[in-house]
Order: sequence, then structure tokens, then C-alpha cells
Amino acid sequence: MAPAKLRMFLKLRLMWWRADKAALAFAMFFCAVVGVLVLALSAVSAHRDEQTARVREFHARSLECLALNVYYEARGEPPAGQYAVAEVTMNRKASPLYPKTVCEVVYQTNWDPLRKRYVGAFSWTEFEALDAPKGTAWKRAVKVAEDVYYQRRQAVMPGALHFHANYIQPEWAKERQKVVRAPSPNCYR
Repeated sequence: MAPAKLRMFLKLRLMWWRADKAALAFAMFFCAVVGVLVLALSAVSAHRDEQTARVREFHARSLECLALNVYYEARGEPPAGQYAVAEVTMNRKASPLYPKTVCEVVYQTNWDPLRKRYVGAFSWTEFEALDAPKGTAWKRAVKVAEDVYYQRRQAVMPGALHFHANYIQPEWAKERQKVVRAPSPNCYR
């Protein structure tokens, strides 16, 4: 090293050792604390974003299951019948007697001792191949599902857990209380 550079280096080194380092230590500590806080906030924000995305995905899936149920179970029915299917599905979700999510309610199976096999709570769920939902019937089913899911419409049959088309008379209907007779279907508690 050149003598001039060496002298300069020694002067700077001597100044460093003589200087008050409290201000420097405080600045370094402050930067470290701020850095840790920024990292923590970004981690919390990322977690919140993931959580929000999961909640949105859950609601979208629930809405899709409800719309599929309305479509396949009641697409040929008048609006009252479609709303009845959606309300019964949501009432089951709210009941302690049934699963806790819309999709679990829609795809629930129960043992049928007469058939000696598990059967779907909604008949369409037993078919292996179904045409994809489409057209105005699908749009109407989605609207009915949204209205009931987001409670945009006054509930007509609170507590109703069962329904059937009015052109059949199932055995189980005798032991239930009829709460509404729509143009189709009839609904029971």
C-alpha cells in the first residue's frame, strides 16, 4: 500500500475508534427492528391473501354445488320449485342433522336397507354421466342459487328439510309436517 493511502487508512481507523458509536448502534438497532416488522407484516399480509383466496374458493364451490342441485333436481319446475330445492338444501346445511357444507349436503349418501346400497340424498347425484349444465336453465339455476345462498330473497319455508314432487306420494311424507305446497314440490319439516 502506498504511504499516503496507508496514512489515510490509519487516520480513518483511528477516527472510527475515537468516534461515539451510540448513534450508530441506535441506527443499526432501529433498522433491524423496522426490517423485522416489515417482514412480519408482509408475512401476515400474504397469509391473509391466501386465507381470503381460500374463502372465496370455498364460497364459489358451494354456490356451484347449490346451482347444480337446482339445475339437475328442478330445472323443469317453475321458479317456486327451484327456490324450494335451494332452500331445502340450505336448511339442511344449517341443520345439525346434516353435513355442514353445501357440497356435502348435495352429495350426501345414506344407506337404503331396501336397495341394500348407499343412495344419494338427491337423485341426480347417483347418475354417472350427466350432460353439462347449459343455456337459460343453467343461468336461472345460478340466479336461484345466488338468491338463496346470499339470502337476497325472503325464505318461504324456514326449517323445511325434505321435498317431493306433488305428483308422487312417498311413504316418509306421512310422518312429516307439511310446511308449504308449492306448485311443485311439496316441502316438509
